[in-house]
Amino acid sequence: MSNIIRNEKTYKKLITVVSIVIPIAVAALFAIRIPNVEPLSFLPPIYASINGLTAILLVAAVIAIKKGNRKLHEQLNTTAIICSALFLVMYVAYHMTSDSTKFGGEGLVKYVYLFILITHILLSIVIIPFVLITYLRAKLGKFQEHKKIAKITFPLWLYVAVTGVIVYLMISPYYA
Repeated sequence: MSNIIRNEKTYKKLITVVSIVIPIAVAALFAIRIPNVEPLSFLPPIYASINGLTAILLVAAVIAIKKGNRKLHEQLNTTAIICSALFLVMYVAYHMTSDSTKFGGEGLVKYVYLFILITHILLSIVIIPFVLITYLRAKLGKFQEHKKIAKITFPLWLYVAVTGVIVYLMISPYYA
């Protein structure tokens, strides 16, 4: 068995573990409040902006690859992954120091907000293995397989990034 195949199996196991551990850890951390710490109330606009930047990076990455610039495409996607990781750290830090904000809208706008929020949360969980597998396939030089899964990963990840901004914009008037 070649090293590439062995490494790929190792990476796939790692991706599976990470894809399970991250959502469980985030859910568990929601229940933890760091005592005697000032709420990190400045974080929501920052992590919402990071979501917006992630969306821009993803679109730019697609444009780069369509123009044949593989190196720029890889750099933009790597930066998008880093942004997503930064978002996650800030999001968890905020929720470990602050109470959740309730949406104050009523009627149809509340149902629109809940739909966007729920789909955002669910797809943010689903997207983890897609992003990691897509990235792995590119790193391993499996560009046909990369391209095939990227056609699924891109719109899902873009949706998560854009709806993250929308959720923030919709709930921001209700922050204490």
